[in-house]
Amino acid sequence: MNRRGFLAAGIAVLATEFLVRGAGPLRAASRGKFAVSHSEEEWRKLLTPEQFSILREEATERPGSSALLSEHRKGTFSCAGCDQALFASETKFESGTGWPSFWAPIDNAVATTRDTSLGMVRVEVHCSRCGGHLGHVFDDGPQPTGLRYCMNGFAMTFAPKAA
Repeated sequence: MNRRGFLAAGIAVLATEFLVRGAGPLRAASRGKFAVSHSEEEWRKLLTPEQFSILREEATERPGSSALLSEHRKGTFSCAGCDQALFASETKFESGTGWPSFWAPIDNAVATTRDTSLGMVRVEVHCSRCGGHLGHVFDDGPQPTGLRYCMNGFAMTFAPKAA
C-alpha cells in the first residue's frame, strides 16, 4: 500500500469512528444502570467541559495536560463525576506516557469493557458507580499486577490524606 492509500484508509477509519461514536452517549453507561445517573443536561451542568467530554463522550485529554500527572502526595484519586474513590496514591507510578498511571484500582471501583475503536482492541476502564469513562488498562505495567491503568487526569479529582 502506498502512502496515499494508507492515508485514505486512516481517514476512513477515523470518519467511521466519528459517525459511529460521535458525541453520543457513553457506551458503558448505555449498557447498564448505575447507582449515579443523570440526564445529559444534568451532566453538562455538573461537569466542566473537559470532564464531560472525557467522562460522558469518551474523549482523551492531551498527554501531559493534567495536573494529576505530577501529583505525588499521599491520598485518593476519585471520579470527577460521582466522587467514588478509584485509586490509592500508593498504586500510582510514573509510566512516561503523559497520563496518570496506576497498577491497581481500589476494589470494585472500576469496571472494564472491550473497546474496538480506532481500529484496535483495548480494554476501556470506567467508574463502576456512574459509568464515566476513565481511560484504558494495558498489560505493560509494573509488579505486583503487571497492569497499567492509564487514566485521564481530568476524569478524576484528588484528595490528599490528612496529616
